[in-house]
Amino acid sequence: MRMYDIIQKKREGLELSVDEIKFFVSGYTKGEIPDYQASALCMAICFNGMTDAETAALTEAMMRSGDVIDLSRFGNLSADKHSTGGVGDKTSLIVAPTAAALGVKMAKMSGRGLGHTGGTVDKLESIPGFKTTLSGEEFMDTADKVGICLVGQSAHLAPADKKLYALRDVTATVDSIPLIASSIMSKKLAAGAHSIVLDVKCGSGAFMKTEKDAKKLAETMIAAGKAHGRNVRALITNMDIPLGTAVGNALEVAEAVSVLKGEKRGDIYDICVELASNIVSMVKEITTGEARALVKDCVGSGRAFEKMKEWIGAQGGDVSYIEDTSKLFGRYCKREIKAAQSGYISAMNTEQIGITASLLGAGRIRKEDTIDMSAGLEVFKKTGDRVGAGDVIAVMYSSDASRFDNAEKTYLSALTFSDLPVEKPGLIFGVIS
Repeated sequence: MRMYDIIQKKREGLELSVDEIKFFVSGYTKGEIPDYQASALCMAICFNGMTDAETAALTEAMMRSGDVIDLSRFGNLSADKHSTGGVGDKTSLIVAPTAAALGVKMAKMSGRGLGHTGGTVDKLESIPGFKTTLSGEEFMDTADKVGICLVGQSAHLAPADKKLYALRDVTATVDSIPLIASSIMSKKLAAGAHSIVLDVKCGSGAFMKTEKDAKKLAETMIAAGKAHGRNVRALITNMDIPLGTAVGNALEVAEAVSVLKGEKRGDIYDICVELASNIVSMVKEITTGEARALVKDCVGSGRAFEKMKEWIGAQGGDVSYIEDTSKLFGRYCKREIKAAQSGYISAMNTEQIGITASLLGAGRIRKEDTIDMSAGLEVFKKTGDRVGAGDVIAVMYSSDASRFDNAEKTYLSALTFSDLPVEKPGLIFGVIS
């Protein structure tokens, strides 16, 4: 086979065979196929899509490109949770310790920032000492003893996806249902969890812009999971507004802590309760309502926060930074963003808000960029809120004050105003199982 022919075939909208997909995945993983040919194929897939059979073959090939973890020692207690990517999405930092405190084994692999969205691994690395790379034995032992272990994608687990993930991030080939589905599910299946809850986001800040596309992605991923004997459920959630108030790595860790301490409620608390409730209901085989009561009590009693501290310490993190999150922030500059007019915020382009955070240094523009962990923004006003001219609607943070002008323009361009009251958007559009 020649990679040239495979690219040309997909460019013409034809279906690739299982062998052709295996050839591509194997060759790219081994370094025999260069980035420019892999990005050409990804772009052809973005334009022409893939059939269900192609997507299944791509998922299988990427899953088999490296090790597959065996979590059978945990029986049906093992669970995983994945978000398709959003702005301000720090749900894993809240959901994982909550579920673990209720007896679930959260042995989880997470990713770095992709496009305009943040990554859980990047956020955790804002905690001094926290190790996102562990040996297989350390991973299993931590999950067994603590009930939770969260690591970055290892070189040996779905290595094909790790390479493609970084490439797609910088070649505008992120928002494709088959590429997203195969990327997510190859990791989830290789990571070995029995039950998987997917948070499939839709809206301006998500890769899926419409509820219809989000549902299609959810169904594609559920089918892949069930084909491998896994218990999978998906929530379709709103990403037309940032989740919570913090967008940025250390900022989001601090907000997650405030939720687990019982200091913060709102949309971030609500969605984490639902995600954790679905995990607990699947693992314990109880109703979602029964699980929800357990989850709320777990957070309200402080047990979830204690589990977070135990987890951070077990992976080498300095727990004092969780007990006092002000220590997470090094030297930084800040600037307020003020409303230029009065009225109601009628819409937010959440993708542009994610780009604002990247412009401040919280994300990567190029594959090799270094993240400014203190960078990001706090969003004080969202869709449906009334503002007056001169009101502070957000605050930007960065170690480099020269970034502020461009970032502020980008943020303000993301907002639409109305003279008339606007209904606040909903949070969860549906659950698919």
